[in-house]
This record gives sequence, C-alpha cells and structure tokens, in this order.
Amino acid sequence: MKLTYKHLLPALVAVAFVTGGVTKALGQDDLLRELAQSSAPERKFTFATFKGTRVLNGHSVETKNKGELEVFIAHRFGRLNSGPVNFWGLDESYIRIGLEYGITDRLGVGVGRNSYYDIYDGYLKYKLVRQREAGAPFTITVLTAMGLQTYPTRKDDSTLSFFDRASYTYELLIARKLSPGVSIQFTPGLVHANRVDQTLLKNNQFFLGIGGRCKLTPSLSLNVEYFARINPLAFSPYHNCIGIGFDLETGGHVFQFIFSNTQGMIERTFINESEGRFFKGGINFGFNITRMFQLGRKPGD
Repeated sequence: MKLTYKHLLPALVAVAFVTGGVTKALGQDDLLRELAQSSAPERKFTFATFKGTRVLNGHSVETKNKGELEVFIAHRFGRLNSGPVNFWGLDESYIRIGLEYGITDRLGVGVGRNSYYDIYDGYLKYKLVRQREAGAPFTITVLTAMGLQTYPTRKDDSTLSFFDRASYTYELLIARKLSPGVSIQFTPGLVHANRVDQTLLKNNQFFLGIGGRCKLTPSLSLNVEYFARINPLAFSPYHNCIGIGFDLETGGHVFQFIFSNTQGMIERTFINESEGRFFKGGINFGFNITRMFQLGRKPGD
C-alpha cells in the first residue's frame, strides 16, 4: 500500500498531542517544584548570642570572623570591702592583655599574658554547631586551652619544671538565643593542673558553668555567670566563681564591667582559686575592653 499524507496525518496529530501533553506535564512539575522551593522556610543562622567572646570571666560560644583580630584587655582589682586603706581594691590591680584571631568564621586562636601569677595562655575555639531556624536549636563551641605559670621563678623554687607549671582546660560551650534580647549558656568542662598543692586543690577539677545575657537597651545588657566545681576538696579554702556585670557597646569597642569574687582571668585561676565569698562582701571589681580590627577582606568586598 502506498503511503500518502492522508495516511500520515492522523499519526502526526497523535504524536503532536502526546508530545504536547508530556511537555505540559513536565512544565507543571517544574512550576510545582519552584513553588515548593520558594515556600520552604529559609534556614537562617542565629547571630550575636553573646556580644563578645566572653560572658564575663568565662568564654562564650562566640568566635571571631575570618580575618578579624580582637585586642582584649582585662583588669581585675582587689576586694571592694578592703576599705579606704586599699582604696576599695583599686590599689591592687592585675591585667591580662590578649589577642584573638579568626582563622575561619568558625575557628579562632587566642594568646594572652596575665600579671596574675605571670601566666601565659593560649587557646583554640571551634564553633561546631550553629543555631538556626528550622535547624539546630543550640550553638555549640569546643574550646581547648593551655596555661603556663611562670611565678614563682626558678630562683624561688628550683624544683619546678616546665611541665609542673602547665595547666590545661577543656570546655564544651552550649548556648541558645531564646529571643532577640535573652541568651543562656551551659559550660561543662575540666581544668587539669600538672602540679598543685594537694592540701588545697586536685589535679583534675570538673566543673559546670551557667551564664546568661539580658539585653536592656540597644547598647547595654546585663550578664550573669556561675561556675560550680563538681569535685572540690571537702575543706577547700576556695569558692565557686560568681559574676555579675554589664556589656556596653560603643562602635568598635565592647566594655564589660564585672563584679566577681575572683581576680583570676583564665580558667585555672577563676574556677580553681576564687577566694572571695561573694555574698559576704568578697567582691572584686574588674572590666574587659575589646577592640576589633579587620585584617582581611570582608565577604562581598
């Protein structure tokens, strides 16, 4: 049989009909997919759980962004109840000067030097998990730190070796921003000191810290902090560290005004060796000042 256009016409119409139907169906699928994607909630990360890298004495979950360099200056004075002879503690001052740098947006490194027992310290912080909408409910940062106490000197005690002077801190910082103005943080951890006076301290001191921030104005917040030692000696002369203070942000500076029962500025000292009874007047005034510099290009520059 000879094929003519009359025989082919019905077949061409059928092919066109089927092809058009498939194309229409595929187009509808693409449209539905685009609508589903546009209606899905954007997974936004939570920022500024705390205003700086410290709650008060202790670290917060915050790390510096990539290329940011923070200059950190901390002062701690004597006890307020020491009276006018010691100018209410202001005559007795200790200082820590430190630097923290953001290697990435989640990994930071810091170093510092304390006049309190002449301690050099260094640490690494890594933001393991970031709180976000429709995602992780917490921000989790891990911290490992080392301190090297250089007082007493070799002349004062010839039995002290390099390793005798070393201490180590391991912390898991877990925080949640409950609202734009309220944040809370839990900090379980361990401080290990290679050599201590066994009548006063243990080599391994486990602890649990809790801290919080409540925003009062756009530039002012109230911060609180408490570190409970889990396994102290029964007759330890030291006390759990308590702190109450304020964050004041002014441009590139953050000022923290602190009332605490310690003069220590790293974990070994303020967790292990806080001497004051906070609610009996053993309070030390202090402050932290930070200034941030951008060394690398900001994203989008």
